[in-house]
Amino acid sequence: MEIIEPERERVEVMSAIWSHRERPARVGELSSSSDGGLIARWTAHLAGESQTAIGEELPAHSPGCAGCGPSNPSGLHLRATRTTSGVKAVHSFTEAQVGAPGIAHGGAVALAFDDLFGFALYAVGSLAVTRSLTVEYRSPFWLHRSYTFYAQVTQREGRRLLLHAEAWDATGQAAGLADAVFVAVGPEHFVREAEN
Repeated sequence: MEIIEPERERVEVMSAIWSHRERPARVGELSSSSDGGLIARWTAHLAGESQTAIGEELPAHSPGCAGCGPSNPSGLHLRATRTTSGVKAVHSFTEAQVGAPGIAHGGAVALAFDDLFGFALYAVGSLAVTRSLTVEYRSPFWLHRSYTFYAQVTQREGRRLLLHAEAWDATGQAAGLADAVFVAVGPEHFVREAEN
């Protein structure tokens, strides 16, 4: 039976991820004892070993993630859902992210875009890290107003992933755009960093 294209890419990604090991890793083997298995579950999900349905909310990257972590008191607490082409999040900035009076800090907006790009990786089943991020601010991001963010992987060139995102206000005006380059890594990247 021939593998269809999206499944072929997932198989190739998984092969690349695990190529450094003599045998396939078990989820529990990827985790340091200090993280309670979090890294193993996260990398398994990102690597496509568990699937999220269209319209389903995606799990936070980690409890303490600055973008989406539910345990981070200073975080954005971004919540993203899967779409047919990528991911979507509806978010309102608060006083915790203020820059100029009444307006979200540009760095907080960039954080929202970067975190949403991290969620877009769930849709393609790839572990990757940010190489570069460019944000175009089209209008102020006002506090306490809802913005709808969309992100997707637009191209893959070997380990390099190109991503695009947009943020729209409630009136349908584009508030901002972002483009990023991510680089695919294996789960050992996160385990090694967590153990240091």
